[in-house]
Amino acid sequence: MEKWTPKHEAPEPLEGPVVATITGGTILWFVLFLAQLPFYGWFDDRGTTWWVWTCLAGAGLGLIGIWYVRGREAAIKRDAESRAATAAE
Repeated sequence: MEKWTPKHEAPEPLEGPVVATITGGTILWFVLFLAQLPFYGWFDDRGTTWWVWTCLAGAGLGLIGIWYVRGREAAIKRDAESRAATAAE
């Protein structure tokens, strides 16, 4: 079997409001968690409490995602400033 090689270059990644997108998703997961809490007994009776905990896990992972993308945005900005300063010299 031969090694697979791409026939064309991959497109550039899309850049957009990444921090806002991740923050919105995190808020959505947390709201879903809070909305399901009053019905915890109903979920427990049916053995589907994992739905509630999945929403909490999504909110927790979203917090990690917010931390990550904010650091990424700051690093991109620092790199752009560094390149601009180097080019100006």
